[in-house]
Amino acid sequence: MSKLQTDTDIYLYDRKQHKNTDFNMWMAFPGPESFALSSLGFLWMFKSIDQTDDINIEMIFQDTKSTRISRENLNMFGFSFTFDMDFYNIFSMIEKYGFALKSSDRNENAPIIFAGGPVVTANPEPYSDFFDFFVIGDGEDLNLEAVKLCKENSDKPKSEVLKLLSNLDGIYVPSLKQDKVKKVTKRLTECIYTPIISKRAFFKNTFILEAERGCANRCGFCLASYLNLPVRFVPYEKIISAIDSALKYTDKIALLGAQITAHPQFKEICKYIYDKIQNGQKISMSISSMRVDAFCPEIVKTLVAAGQRNTTLAIEAGSERLRRVINKNLTEEQIFNAIDIARQNGLKGFKFYGMIGLPTETYEDLDEMILLAKKIKNKYKGFDISFGFSSFVPKPNTPFQWCGREKTNLLEKKAEYLKKELHKLGVKAQVASIKWDYYQAVLSRGDDTFGDFLLDVYKNHASLGAFRSAAKGKINTDYYALADFPYEITLPWDFIDTNPGKDFLISESKRLLSTV
Repeated sequence: MSKLQTDTDIYLYDRKQHKNTDFNMWMAFPGPESFALSSLGFLWMFKSIDQTDDINIEMIFQDTKSTRISRENLNMFGFSFTFDMDFYNIFSMIEKYGFALKSSDRNENAPIIFAGGPVVTANPEPYSDFFDFFVIGDGEDLNLEAVKLCKENSDKPKSEVLKLLSNLDGIYVPSLKQDKVKKVTKRLTECIYTPIISKRAFFKNTFILEAERGCANRCGFCLASYLNLPVRFVPYEKIISAIDSALKYTDKIALLGAQITAHPQFKEICKYIYDKIQNGQKISMSISSMRVDAFCPEIVKTLVAAGQRNTTLAIEAGSERLRRVINKNLTEEQIFNAIDIARQNGLKGFKFYGMIGLPTETYEDLDEMILLAKKIKNKYKGFDISFGFSSFVPKPNTPFQWCGREKTNLLEKKAEYLKKELHKLGVKAQVASIKWDYYQAVLSRGDDTFGDFLLDVYKNHASLGAFRSAAKGKINTDYYALADFPYEITLPWDFIDTNPGKDFLISESKRLLSTV
């Protein structure tokens, strides 16, 4: 890493600031600048292109007031698409700069508009009317390859460029209706880390590093697990080297990974940081997730020494039966053991994360969650616990992609029941909006008929009422959100060639749902 200091930012790479090129690109984040500057994937994509000699790139955000590159000179317009509801801000930004929303309405003078990220890697079809192409899979290398191809063929008609793009593994061009698109999976031979440390970031002056990708536990509902298989770990030496370089410029570190504590040398990583703190170096460290069965004194000691007092644990369901159904094979004994380790090593509390409406769930499973909270309160006086819940959303490329949600009114009754009973115990509980989760499910399992529906939602500011009114006469939202799909139907995203494939997901779905 090298250091380039501006008034508010530190660039940890050599920037190509004065480029002799007329090829211009915007890399867009559909949210405020502060969030973008804490988005590891977005920043890394920007860095890889910013380091090239012949592509002039600028970051823009939802709250960007003015741009260095004019819209008239723009060749490409790329979006990070991380959450289902991002479509609203994406449409807003496309329209803000005077471009037609549907790709078929844009002429040759309009830039090539594309998107990448977990939403469109899982299922790009609801958004196929609006983008010239999608990046499917890990984008670190593919994104740069696609942009370079567009640069090298910028003298050709857009239709020819799109045909060339469609020959790349991992590039989906909706207008060409490819039969198969291979999802690209990258080997993690290097660290993906925050290339820009900024005071303006949501996580102020924080160095974020991805230590691993994927999760071998493969909970049946979890897109993050199945979208990122196989599990890959960054070599220990690369992680330590990156941390050492970053600590020259900041004392705040965050380590990311869906199953980060499964890194074969995670204890050694923690010990390395712990020893630095013990030797007087100030370090604030957080990690993205902790599994209950991965709790150990070495990890907790490091977190406490680095200033953490509470952490979040995902237990998903209250009963061991339901945890087996979702493939989270976690016992009550392991939960209590994690609390013992936490208390003995200085943590003051846990926030437990759970999910309402998981396939096969009954009120007995909810009662088990309440009973678990009661046991913890009685056994661990003074240890702070709280609960956060969302509702089950079927996600593409997971074993539960065929499972519909429960009706909204039934889920809301469950949510109120949980909150009421936990409140009686003196335990705080928050539940994400069941109604919004319903529409997230609609988008998640949507198809290429969604174009006009999404336009209507956008024009009415994407409120719940906008979704309801836009669906009338266009989309049967209950079908997409609530229906149990038969295994034999063709799903909108089946054309994406993933690992694992559909046959494996079917066998996993049948195995999990038959668990007693």
